[in-house]
Amino acid sequence: MELPFLDAGTLSSLLSWDDAIAALESALASGASRAGGPPRYSVPQAHGELLLMPAADAGQVGVKLTSVAPGNPELGLPRIQAVYVLLDAATLTPRAIIDGTALTTLRTPALSALAVRALAPPDAASLLVFGSGPQAWGHVHALRTVRPLPTVRIAGRNPGRQAALIDRLRDEGVNAIAGDGVDVAAADIVVCATTARQPLFDGRLLSEHACVVAVGSHEPAARELDDTVFARAGRVVVEERGTALREAGDVLSAIAAGVLEPDDLIDLADLPTVASGAGIGVFKSVGMGWQDLAVAGAAHAAWARAATPLS
Repeated sequence: MELPFLDAGTLSSLLSWDDAIAALESALASGASRAGGPPRYSVPQAHGELLLMPAADAGQVGVKLTSVAPGNPELGLPRIQAVYVLLDAATLTPRAIIDGTALTTLRTPALSALAVRALAPPDAASLLVFGSGPQAWGHVHALRTVRPLPTVRIAGRNPGRQAALIDRLRDEGVNAIAGDGVDVAAADIVVCATTARQPLFDGRLLSEHACVVAVGSHEPAARELDDTVFARAGRVVVEERGTALREAGDVLSAIAAGVLEPDDLIDLADLPTVASGAGIGVFKSVGMGWQDLAVAGAAHAAWARAATPLS
């Protein structure tokens, strides 16, 4: 059989947001996040870098190859592009090639939705998203599967991209309006999905019950959240503590400032067992290979079912 290529349209037809969330939840329950896996490999290039993210479980192996080219937007090209290769674990025979950019746009918001489901107030109704790219779009839809969120505000540094995302969301049935940093005070959930290197807002503005998600960077020197967010946090959740202490600039900066201790970090897999308490809920995500593998595997399984003739 010809090796299938699952492009963005095919991927979205195979997996709903609920399907992606379920795949990640199942992987968490199986211990995928605790296994850690190989670290992210960075290969510097003249005009950017290549990132390699391998992962494996009992039945499948996969690797995502991502290119990051900061100058691409000026050429009308995406800053980040990726391809994913899924293989059989026993024979290492390729099973599928998947649009890695679309895969990331699906799995990152779906993972955030898992965290928000536990961290955000059950009656959370307002969402503020910093960013206007694919991750901002994906987070709006993924989080609306776990909270009703009748109002969504988009805060973007580029007015044109901000307006384009708002128009797209409205066309998709979302009550989206323009927002900015002052809207933090009224937001039940705040998502940071940007390329910012410095904090996006003053943590003092957050309400006492706010849930904050930061997914914009995996670099130790970059951050989207200030130290005040962590000082006020009742729970700080990460994918896996060791990975966060290696890559999560927001977390590392807060630890360096003395407002957060490494032992304060809660692994996402442990979140269901941790009692809720007073203070802001924070989820900092850097992205890990097991997440791509879980969603890629679910997509391929759905493709295989659809491709199998009924007897």
